[in-house]
Amino acid sequence: MRTAIFPAQYKNLEDMCQFVVQAAKDAGLGESDTCAVELAVDEACSNIIEHAYGVENGGEIECTCETEGDSLTVILRDHGKPFEPERVKMPDITAKVEDRTAGGLGIYMIKKLMDEVRFEALGDAGNLLTLIKRKGKE
Repeated sequence: MRTAIFPAQYKNLEDMCQFVVQAAKDAGLGESDTCAVELAVDEACSNIIEHAYGVENGGEIECTCETEGDSLTVILRDHGKPFEPERVKMPDITAKVEDRTAGGLGIYMIKKLMDEVRFEALGDAGNLLTLIKRKGKE
């Protein structure tokens, strides 16, 4: 298990992604699974910066990576506003592009990229986002 804490700033997204990419490689995930983890974490951390904190420099993102058996678990913890995923409307991906509103695909994309996604609001203690990726056949 490895943990790192990053200031919640867009300029740190690359470092956050490099941290999870190394964990994915160490866990034995293949290239496409590693890319899926990287993209999901990039999107999740961007959402934390924008929505949980509302501004850059609003707090920190704690990232823990753990390998167990054939899977990698990434846990992202923030101390921002509580996140309630049930209040987020899923996008209509069948709608024409010109009929869609900007944004709103992040959670959908994260769920498609990862094998398991769990959100946990901790009240004043922040939020936990658990992302699990199992080794695929590449």
